[in-house]
Amino acid sequence: MDISVSMPVAKPASSTRGLFRVVLRAFITALYILFLMLPIYWLVTMSFKSTNEILGGFTLWPRDFTLANYGIIFTDPTWYNGYIASLEYVIINTILSVAVALPAAYAFSRYRFLGDKHLFFWLLTNRMAPPAVFALPFYQLYSAVQLFDTPWAVALAHTLFNIPLAVWILEGFMSGVPKELDETAYVDGYSFSRFFFKIFMPTIAAGIGVACFFCFMFSWVELLLAKTLTSVDAKPIAALMTKTASTSGYQLGLLAAAGSLTLIPGAVVIYFVRNYIAKGFALGRV
Repeated sequence: MDISVSMPVAKPASSTRGLFRVVLRAFITALYILFLMLPIYWLVTMSFKSTNEILGGFTLWPRDFTLANYGIIFTDPTWYNGYIASLEYVIINTILSVAVALPAAYAFSRYRFLGDKHLFFWLLTNRMAPPAVFALPFYQLYSAVQLFDTPWAVALAHTLFNIPLAVWILEGFMSGVPKELDETAYVDGYSFSRFFFKIFMPTIAAGIGVACFFCFMFSWVELLLAKTLTSVDAKPIAALMTKTASTSGYQLGLLAAAGSLTLIPGAVVIYFVRNYIAKGFALGRV
């Protein structure tokens, strides 16, 4: 009678090394995410502290949890009007920039004309210029036409930078769509406007979303022009945050609460375009 004895089989060294690499990558990724989220966590926790507690010592979480800082923002018209004004000119700017960029990007992607590359480069040079260069001319212009201290002043000023960016992004997405789509639509009897709005725009919907995201982000975080072209009625929240300074110092808890609320619009926009942001950085060519 044969008796077979099963011996334990050792795992290959390559399998152990592979498992180690997976664990190491997971650890490094978690560490990196923790490093990125630490400033946001610190800002949010500070918003639930009083200024005295913030200055009193190092704490990882609020000892005396308070909503007083948020109460000031939501009850003081000066504060919440700053958020409303910021959202107004950001939304106006995003709509204007993308609406103008769509036909321009289509022309650059579908047609070749005299000076097209030079015109495209000129658009990008506007995006390269620092906002400080245009602050004084815009201030004088909008004061003369009675647009100073209105959301339209900031929205129109930001189009100088956002339209070139939107054209650049959308042109990349449009160039990825075969020209045969246009020709087939014309053969089927579609007018240009019907083809553009019913067929072409849904095809590049991801690119439009990414362009809106970048326009929204630039206009939301830009401060110099927004502060220069407003004084009272349309002053953005970023400029209003300087109100936290007083003779006794900064109201750090209130400043942190205002900063925490400014993260929300950007987070909402990122959520809706999260699957297309990488493609947007590559200008649609991935």
